[in-house]
Amino acid sequence: MTQRRRELPYALVIGGLALGAFAVFCLSLEVGYAPLDVAQAVEDWSANRNSLTAIVLVELRLPRAVLGLLVGFTLGLAGAVMQGFLRNPLAEPGIIGVSGAAALGAVIIFYFGFAANLSLMVPVGGILTALAAGAMLFALAGRGAGTTTLILAGIAINSLGGALIALALNLSPSPYAAMEIMFWLMGSLADRSLEHVALALPFMLVGWALLFWTGRGLDALSLGEDTATSLGFHLPWLRAAVVGGTALCVGSAVAVSGAIGFIGLVVPHLMRPWVGHESRRLLLASGLAGAILTSLADIVVRLVPSQPELKLGVVTALVGAPFLFALIWRLRGEHP
Repeated sequence: MTQRRRELPYALVIGGLALGAFAVFCLSLEVGYAPLDVAQAVEDWSANRNSLTAIVLVELRLPRAVLGLLVGFTLGLAGAVMQGFLRNPLAEPGIIGVSGAAALGAVIIFYFGFAANLSLMVPVGGILTALAAGAMLFALAGRGAGTTTLILAGIAINSLGGALIALALNLSPSPYAAMEIMFWLMGSLADRSLEHVALALPFMLVGWALLFWTGRGLDALSLGEDTATSLGFHLPWLRAAVVGGTALCVGSAVAVSGAIGFIGLVVPHLMRPWVGHESRRLLLASGLAGAILTSLADIVVRLVPSQPELKLGVVTALVGAPFLFALIWRLRGEHP
């Protein structure tokens, strides 16, 4: 009975999630540290009136709300793809090392002081190192490598990135610089601008396109690599699309938001029962649900009265860690 109730039409599930994402976007515009008449701000902005409400909307609220949706969509989508491709329920976007590499790139920018001259250098550094990590992954894993080799190569890149970040913190020239790096690594959408959106969006769009292209291949891969090959899917191309797409969209997301964990791990599990456990259907549903969950977490960050501001990565970890314990407990029962 329970399973039958959950088998809603796919269009209804996607429509409900899209409506939810729009509602959370509007709520994100409303919530802040000071009241804002959003309707008046939109009217002033559209009329080119340089009022305070229009400035707050365009410079603060709008970039934060848009990035919440974009980053969450990216993490949810990439998580669904990684779990389908690796056929592992504990897989998440960072498993191939691009998240750690993007974080390292941003830390390098902080360490050498480039961020003080131009804040956009931080996401630029993150995107460049994420792309470099993708190229390194291809070089390490090779064209014919299996998923185990791919995971090991990702772990190696993650370990190298973590070690270099620790080295940067160890050799940090001042406690203030080390604190700035630590706060950035916790993840946040505060103080971002529309320039951050414009910088990350092209890479995200290309990455999303590559990941959505893998949907049919992921469905075939759920039957095994031999079956997928016999159905005409070229696994090296599928692997290249998964790695390249994840490097582009997740790398650019981490570059503008810092490290935000657990979204890519949690969301596919929440959505899987609602889309009939099909990998292709799971992609868009996970992306929209990731956008909703990330935006809600960012709203919680602004509602909690704390100084300094609670970091977004901390909130997602507090939500995701108990879920991970529950998931491990369930898998332990299924595979003793």
